[in-house]
This record gives sequence, structure tokens and C-alpha cells, in this order.
Amino acid sequence: MKTIATINSRAGVGKTIVTWCLGDVLSTITDSTVLIFDLDAQMFLTHAIAWGVDGSSSGKFHNWHRKSIEQQRNIFSVLNLHLESDLTKFNPDREFAYRLKENCHFVPSNEKLCGLELENLGPGKGKFFIKNLLGRIQNSGSLPSYDYVLFDCPTSFTMLTYSVLSCCDLILIPFNPDFFAAEGIGLLIAELDHRIQSNPPPRLGVFANRVNTYGGRPTRLAHAWINDVRSACEQAQNSNNLEVRNMDVWIPDCASLPDAITDRKIPDELEGEFRLLWEEASSLL
Repeated sequence: MKTIATINSRAGVGKTIVTWCLGDVLSTITDSTVLIFDLDAQMFLTHAIAWGVDGSSSGKFHNWHRKSIEQQRNIFSVLNLHLESDLTKFNPDREFAYRLKENCHFVPSNEKLCGLELENLGPGKGKFFIKNLLGRIQNSGSLPSYDYVLFDCPTSFTMLTYSVLSCCDLILIPFNPDFFAAEGIGLLIAELDHRIQSNPPPRLGVFANRVNTYGGRPTRLAHAWINDVRSACEQAQNSNNLEVRNMDVWIPDCASLPDAITDRKIPDELEGEFRLLWEEASSLL
């Protein structure tokens, strides 16, 4: 089981859609068995799965999600069990992980996760939560043996983010090429270097997302900002203890990309780019 977290402390860079599309590539093109976690209290991925493009409710998932909350078989309730040192009583099953398709399952977020940012809970309290939960999932007997687990992490460093950082194999960092990108990436890598305590630490893969293009290539300005981030990554590699790679892939901005989750399909015009993203990511695992 390989674990991949998508992280950026800046909102709007497209980490939720990247997480979804990467999961789709893995489950469809590579035929791997995938589990996707939405750990963001804003619940963007959960809402996108729950609602169609036309605003209509996806009844099957909606009913399943309501039941999982009522029966306290959701990520927030399970975290509370861990904090009470009682996770051994939890057996993950199909009421905890929703079946999107045969080899791709999903653990939705919960609005109560926003309390993790408001309450004075030290990160150490939940440090081993994700690691212990994945162990319970692997040995549940009710869920498949997952090849990959993907985490859509919140923009802020919550207890759950810290828990993911303590056990993930790869961190993907998408950025939008703009004036602030290079400085933001440098600060994020320094913060990750400060917070990550796993041994060995995860590798970091940085790539441009939602890139403005002209004639099928990044615009001159976007290309300049991508090069600025490349320099920032090289500097971060030299000044921090983490292995950082500026991935040789960029995802163009595409009007149909925001609908990828509700459509349950990567836009045809971007499938090649996400295949390349996976090839780069797999070389870091």
C-alpha cells in the first residue's frame, strides 16, 4: 500500500481535482485498487461527489453518507475513537468507505472536522491516527487490499494533516504559475521540513496546474513563473532535509476540468497530462 498526499497551504490551486484525477488514472488506466480520503473540512471533494453538475443530488451516495454519519462510521467519529485510545473497536467496512466503482472507494469528509482548527488539540494527539487507521483497513477483511491511498488534505495544518505527514510516501504539491508561486512554494517546503517527523521522510513532487497556454504551450509569462518555482525548488532542496523534485509535467487550464469529479471522468483532452503526472509520481514512490 502506497500513500500519496496532495497538499498546498494556498487555496484554489486545484489540489482536490488533482487528487480525484490521479485516483481515476490509477483505478482506470493502471487497474489498481484505490482508496481516496477527503480530509478537508470544507468538503469540496465530498460535495462534488454528492452533487451532479446540474445541482441534483446523487441519491445513492447522499443516503449512504447520511447513514454513515448517523451510525458514527465517518472520519470524525473514528478520529474520536483514536483520541480515546479505542480504535481497536472500529472495523472498517463498506459503511465507512463508499464504493465509487469496483476498484475505487472513497472516505468522505465531515463538517465537524473544522473543529480541529478551533480546538486546542496538539498535533501529537493524532500523530498515528492515519497510520493506525490504514492498519485497521488492511486487516479488516471487509475491504479490499488497496494498492494506493490518496489524501486530499486541508490548506491549513490540522491534526489530520500532521497525521498524514507522519506516514505518507509521497507529497504532491500543485501550484498555479503566478507572481506569488515561487515564494509560496519555498515557504511551504520549509514548513513541511519543520513538521515532517517520519523516517524515512516522504518525497516531494512539485508541478504546475491550471496553466495558461497559447498554441498548446504555457504562455511566456506562465513559463517564466514555472522557471521561478523550479529555482525555488532547487534552493529548497539544498537548504532543507527533504527530497524535492520539480516534476517535468504541467496541467493546462481547461474549462471542463472542474466537472471531472461530478462527471466521474477526466476530460479527454487532459488524460495524457494526467498519465504523465502519474509516471512522474510513480518514479518517486
